[in-house]
Amino acid sequence: MTPSELLTALNWRYATKVFDSTQKIPADTWAALEESLVLTPSSYGLQPWKFLIIQDKELREQLVPHSWRQRQVADCSHLVVMTTKRTMTEADIDANLMRIAEVRGGTPDALVGFRKMLIGDVITGERSQYITTWAKMQAYIALGQFMASCALFGIDTCPMEGFVAEKYDEILGLEAQGLTTAVLCPAGYRSTDDRYASLPKVRFKSSDVIEHR
Repeated sequence: MTPSELLTALNWRYATKVFDSTQKIPADTWAALEESLVLTPSSYGLQPWKFLIIQDKELREQLVPHSWRQRQVADCSHLVVMTTKRTMTEADIDANLMRIAEVRGGTPDALVGFRKMLIGDVITGERSQYITTWAKMQAYIALGQFMASCALFGIDTCPMEGFVAEKYDEILGLEAQGLTTAVLCPAGYRSTDDRYASLPKVRFKSSDVIEHR
C-alpha cells in the first residue's frame, strides 16, 4: 500500500448514516476484520473486553429504541458491540499470564514480578478506582483499529455513543458476565440514499492540529 492509497481510504471513510440492509460483508473479509479486533493493542496487554457480533435481526431491532432510534444498528451487515469488564480481578491477571506462557513458552511463575506490578496498579492501586473508565478507553483503541481496517477493505462503519448502555446490558445479558457496553460500531455498505456520503470531509487544517517540536 502506498501513502496515497492509505489517505484515499481514510478520506473515503465516513460515519455512515444509512446502510444498505441488502448487502453483507463476505465471510472471509469479516474473518479478517474480527482478527483485527483480536489484534488490538491494550494497556499491559490485558485486553479487558469482549466483542459481541450481533447479526440476529430480531435482536438488533430490539436495540434500535435504545440507540436513539438510529437505524444503523439494524440495517448494517454486522453490528459490533464493544463491551468491557466492569472490574478487574486477580483471576483476570492470572488468565493473561497463563496466555503469555502458553504463547511464548515458560511458566507463569517466571512472570511473578510482572504479576505483582499489575496487581499493584490495576487491582489495588489508584487505577482500580476508575477501572471501568480505563477499560472503556481501551475499547476505543479497538474501535479505531477496527474502523481503519474496514476502510482499507472499502467497508463502511459508524462509531456510535448514542445508546443507552443500561438497556444494552439488560437485553444482551451483560451484567451476569461482568461486562458493560462501551461503544458500538455497525459495519457494512453505505446506501445510495445516504445523502451525507458525498459531502466533503470537514477537518481542521494540519497546521491547526499538528505541531512539530
